[in-house]
Amino acid sequence: MKNPSVSVVVIGRNEGQRLADCLASIKAVNPIDGDIELIYVDSNSQDGSPELAETFGAKVLRVLPQRPCAAIGRNAGWRIASAPFILFLDGDTRLHPAFLQTALQALAAHPEVAIVWGHRRERYPERTLYNRVLDLDWIYPPGITDFCGGDALMRREVLESVGGFSEDLIAGEEPELCQRIRALGNTILHIDQPMTDHDLAMTRWQAYWKRALRAGHAYAEVSQRMKNTAFPLWVSECKRNAIHTGVLLAMLVGALTLAVLISDVWPLLALLLTYSFLIVRSAYKARWKCSQPVTLLLYGVHSHLQQIPIALGQLGYWVNRVRNRRQGLIEYK
Repeated sequence: MKNPSVSVVVIGRNEGQRLADCLASIKAVNPIDGDIELIYVDSNSQDGSPELAETFGAKVLRVLPQRPCAAIGRNAGWRIASAPFILFLDGDTRLHPAFLQTALQALAAHPEVAIVWGHRRERYPERTLYNRVLDLDWIYPPGITDFCGGDALMRREVLESVGGFSEDLIAGEEPELCQRIRALGNTILHIDQPMTDHDLAMTRWQAYWKRALRAGHAYAEVSQRMKNTAFPLWVSECKRNAIHTGVLLAMLVGALTLAVLISDVWPLLALLLTYSFLIVRSAYKARWKCSQPVTLLLYGVHSHLQQIPIALGQLGYWVNRVRNRRQGLIEYK
């Protein structure tokens, strides 16, 4: 292949049929001006994923770091890529056929834009309550944003100028990268265009908990790294999470204590009413994301419930920091 216009870097580990669907979706994109180079970076899969990717004509890299993370795979991929634009995808996603064409047009029209991303949604939101609720977490309003997610189209020259993703982060590597890119005067553009669908395949409470735990660790680690920069990402979010969790737990302990002291259930009923009010308020505020009342109420529960594992994830970061210990990969699949 001579001088491809876009290199697509897919990272994955034991994705199986989801990887096949991902690679097939790349082959089915709407025509663009130039060829597409396909690169698959595998993190020690045991299901034949590298061999599967080769059948789709992908260049295959195998990485086996002591401390696995997505940043290592993405860096390995874009550094062997040939094109001036790099599209990053996770192996459990499928690319919308029109996204690449639209995103390239946005980059051509706006030279100051370094990254373009679109809408990611869950492929099977109806299969589990977790999929249904977390599908709404992917929804962001279009426009200039502070950061993108793992699926995004980037200018290679900008990646080179900042040195790529930070490989010492186990999560939150995309938002952290975006702040370094913004510091150069570039912007990140979220376009009103379907980009990918994602197969979260979450069926267990433990997976939900670990996902939020990992998010809390990312918030704490990235916010500490960025707190004294021009773009102090997640510093205020970390404080709000700590306050939010403290208030929720204080209300619970207070209601239980009072109920025992007065031998009555009314403090617990008052607590239930207060929690219900908070859930309904959060659901109402998220109504722009969804028109289904039940889904919105579930999302309201999620908005408050997730604060506890997020806070524990933050706490875990600080415990590790005091002990001078590095957190290993937090896997939820």
